[in-house]
Amino acid sequence: MSGIDDTAASDIPKGGWVDRLLPAAARPYARLARLDRPIGTWLLLFPCWWSIAFASSQPLSRESLILFATFGIGALTMRGAGCTFNDICDRDFDAQVARTRDRPLPSGQVTVRGAAVFLAVLLALGLAILLTLNPFAIAVGVASMVLVFTYPLSKRVTYWPQFVLGLAFNWGALLGWAAVREEISLAPVLLYVGGIFWTLGYDTIYAHQDRGDDPAAGVKSTARRLGLGSKPWLYAFYLIAAALFAATGHVVGLGWVFYAGLALATLQFVWQVADVDLDAPKDCLAKFRSNRLAAWLILGSIVIAQLAR
Repeated sequence: MSGIDDTAASDIPKGGWVDRLLPAAARPYARLARLDRPIGTWLLLFPCWWSIAFASSQPLSRESLILFATFGIGALTMRGAGCTFNDICDRDFDAQVARTRDRPLPSGQVTVRGAAVFLAVLLALGLAILLTLNPFAIAVGVASMVLVFTYPLSKRVTYWPQFVLGLAFNWGALLGWAAVREEISLAPVLLYVGGIFWTLGYDTIYAHQDRGDDPAAGVKSTARRLGLGSKPWLYAFYLIAAALFAATGHVVGLGWVFYAGLALATLQFVWQVADVDLDAPKDCLAKFRSNRLAAWLILGSIVIAQLAR
């Protein structure tokens, strides 16, 4: 073993709203969609919201607010679909990892057939939401499905599945812009690439939770590839992300308010890397979750800078 403290065990919250409010039959499906762990939905959603705010000269207009809400529902639905497909593919791996062995599929609470039906329902809902957008945005959204179904398989063949996750999780940077402007230009591409580096940072920290169990399970990750030498890489990932976000603001023509907010978010990124204990699963999870604060800072700075024009 690697010497990692494995007391973190299950990543499923006990006694939360799922246990208190949902009937017993619905709880495994809520957990399959990660409704009890919303941080992944937030991390999928923020690139969408950033892009909408960058693309909208009036980010608080009725049209923009409708898009914010639409993408919020879409992120919740598609994150659930992605997690369900991931768990179907990884059920045998998950059974070998302390953090994941009591998830609904490896623990037998949900059958593969039941999970497949649930996945089909979520994909149908996601398609219905996508069809409310303009035709160009619909085409951009459909193209993302290749990435959604590629990520779970990438963990078997490359030590950089976090890069593949970044490709999928930040597609909203392109889709949000397309939903507002019906085209793709340099700004959303810069935002998209910046988001990929952001994901490389936060998901490498996340993957360190399983660094001890992953070799036996046959799962590859940047945490395994970089090991305890990850911190210089994490600094680089986050700083490149921040530089590309700054470049996006420059292309869009935002003022100093945006850069002030981005600077605060960048400090939060640096703090994560400086303070994280890569041998402590609970601390890795806490630092991973803290990315929501940095993401809100970036979103707020974009909106305020747009309104200040």
